[in-house]
Amino acid sequence: MTEEKLQMHSPNFVQGNIKKIAELFPNTLTEVEDENGNVKQAIDFDILKQELADYIVTGKEERYQFTWPEKRNAILLANSPISETLRPCREESVGKDGTPGGFDSENLYIEGDNLDVLKLLQETYLGKIKMIYIDPPYNTGNDFVYSDDFAEDIDSYLEKSGQFDKDGNKLVQNTESNGRFHTDWLNMIYPRLKLAKNLLTDDGVIFISIDDGEQENIKKICDEIFGEKNFIAQVIWERAFAPINLKKHFSNSHDYLICYSKNIDNTICNGLPRGEESDSRYSNPDNDPRGVWQSDNATVGPAIPAKVYELTLPSGRKLLPPSGRCWLYTEERFKEMIADNRIWFGADGNNVPRVKRFLSEVKQGLTPMTIWKYTEVGHSQDATKKLKDLFDGHDYFDYPKSVELIKRCLQLYTNKDSYVLDFFSGSATTAHALMQLNAEDEGIRKFIMVQLPEITDQKSEAYKAGYKNICEIGKERIRRAGKKIKEENPLTTQDQDFGFRVLKLDSTNMKDIYYNPAEITQASLDGMIDNIKSDRTQEDLLFQVMIDLGVPLSSKIEETSIAGKKIYNVADNFLAACFDSDVTEEVITAIAKTQPYFFVMRDSSAAGDSVIANFEQIFKTYSPDTKRKVL
Repeated sequence: MTEEKLQMHSPNFVQGNIKKIAELFPNTLTEVEDENGNVKQAIDFDILKQELADYIVTGKEERYQFTWPEKRNAILLANSPISETLRPCREESVGKDGTPGGFDSENLYIEGDNLDVLKLLQETYLGKIKMIYIDPPYNTGNDFVYSDDFAEDIDSYLEKSGQFDKDGNKLVQNTESNGRFHTDWLNMIYPRLKLAKNLLTDDGVIFISIDDGEQENIKKICDEIFGEKNFIAQVIWERAFAPINLKKHFSNSHDYLICYSKNIDNTICNGLPRGEESDSRYSNPDNDPRGVWQSDNATVGPAIPAKVYELTLPSGRKLLPPSGRCWLYTEERFKEMIADNRIWFGADGNNVPRVKRFLSEVKQGLTPMTIWKYTEVGHSQDATKKLKDLFDGHDYFDYPKSVELIKRCLQLYTNKDSYVLDFFSGSATTAHALMQLNAEDEGIRKFIMVQLPEITDQKSEAYKAGYKNICEIGKERIRRAGKKIKEENPLTTQDQDFGFRVLKLDSTNMKDIYYNPAEITQASLDGMIDNIKSDRTQEDLLFQVMIDLGVPLSSKIEETSIAGKKIYNVADNFLAACFDSDVTEEVITAIAKTQPYFFVMRDSSAAGDSVIANFEQIFKTYSPDTKRKVL
């Protein structure tokens, strides 16, 4: 068989960037030897400098820049590929209708280091996420940050990436006494945001919750990653309603929401829903068939000669605009507006003219302001109380965000069918808010929650109740919230997806010999060593293949059997896969006749030499366009 072998690791962004530069400037492409003596392509930066500008900034010359120790390593970390995977966990999943163990949901709950997970999502969700909301560690001195160790080389890092550290925890406390207080936090957040940008749709947005401690730095990072022009707003959330009198100077009552767009020229704000108070200003005293309207001033200042003229009212009275002002329209345009019944002169036709603004023609959403009051979107104490109530009076999670706060973000910048990502999921407030909004507007938004399984304190109420890590709290919160929303909205939630597929980050399914075939020894060949780890299932393999091929991880998966062999059909025949051994020509022929877009099988699955010899001809006969891949 001559099928292409799957890479089974996340994209190598460095090689992708080299290819892009080479397309623009072919003369910059060169070849170098790596540390192992292998020849690889690279960019000649001296030539690239000559191509880019007529003035080059070099050496220690002063320039405007935002930097910190090991920033280059943070960039390198974002670009470096990993050979890890996501393994499905059916027993912890929930079906669309809330059935425990169901696996038909289009929502995802992913457990693992969000840096690695973001890398694995690059192919599958590139440019597909409409909105990202994150609530990262605030770096208050008591928070924990991800221990991405830059002191070791990148190969060593990749070997342990996704694993817990020597103390059994991937998180380390970042105290203010740490000489790397800001550095560690910046090195943590930078590569994650860099990867997150790739996932946004061209009109997508990201909201980042933060406080005064790092808001300046997070904004500078976002200026660099997303571009200053794509800054939308820095929203102030009034998260507290009462002062703390024990504070020495000020009692902080707010946090921030930093909002950036992927491409602000394409981004549309839906606006906030119009309430009764807004609509009550409209009426229809003249029974205009275009519906209710409100009147607006027909003059403007300063005066423009072409728009200063005498106007005859329906009553016969003649009228000039007030001193220093002029009419809103030219005389010709004003006559057209009058003829179209868009000017109101009062019931008796003798009032100063006003322009009719029809509710049906104005922007249906109200433009949001940058101060969000707790009376509108909730506050911290209220969020804590509501989560406590959801868990039958038990306090399992500190400082959750308000459901109403995140729901407002969703209202402003998502469509009813959008993908929404939160890679600091915490207590899964984003999932709760999304399900609540779907119930209100009959949307079919889908969430992707990512959370490191951070161990709960053994002294905590959560640990004593059986919640050994934060993921267990988040998943239970989604289950309970879905059930509650369904009970409260029976008419609008009949077809709503209240479930989620659980996927867990793990090391690759493949043994080292898969990635380094040159290291296979005669002894291993004699022993017929498999290139797949013994503890991995066929479904584990399927999901790593889906990641590698960019197939949505929420896709419908159907299992069928042909001649006793298990066949996976993913996304309505987009992908067909068979990982059984002793696959015969009968099986290959039956699969080829279904004409899938992709077909994947194990390299060692063929029942004999005849299957290998006839494989190409079978597909050329029945499905020549199918892309064939092997493990």
